[in-house]
Amino acid sequence: MTPDQQAAWDRFQADTADARKPYDVFAFGDGPELADELLALVLTGTKQATASRLNLYKTMGLRPPAPGDLSLVLDGAGHPACVIETTQVDIAPFSAATEEFAYIEGEGDRSLAHWQSAHLSYFHRECAREGSFFSQDEPIVFEHFRLIWTPE
Repeated sequence: MTPDQQAAWDRFQADTADARKPYDVFAFGDGPELADELLALVLTGTKQATASRLNLYKTMGLRPPAPGDLSLVLDGAGHPACVIETTQVDIAPFSAATEEFAYIEGEGDRSLAHWQSAHLSYFHRECAREGSFFSQDEPIVFEHFRLIWTPE
């Protein structure tokens, strides 16, 4: 963690008396604009879920998130913005996404069709950066979370 991120985590712990360590420190998406757009949805309570490729965790040598994990979410400039707690995790193929999950993820018009289109595009970009190809049979980590702290 950067000093700014550690200071935010220390403040979170002081404000909440929660002694847990962060599972992750990250920004949503794959660029500053998308990070800020998705963060805004989290801060308004619209976005309460996210989806990631299980292979990404394997590539990074990380375990997938689990219920009770805390993450420090950053804005598009890398500044601490909030803390979320993972509440539920399901691992299933891309095709297992449901209308309910798409709605809870809160992006676009919140429909499954929008979710599929946006995530196919995102996962293809992510795989291209890794030098791999995305398959719709690939396991996806469907993560539900709740916003538990903001610095303001």
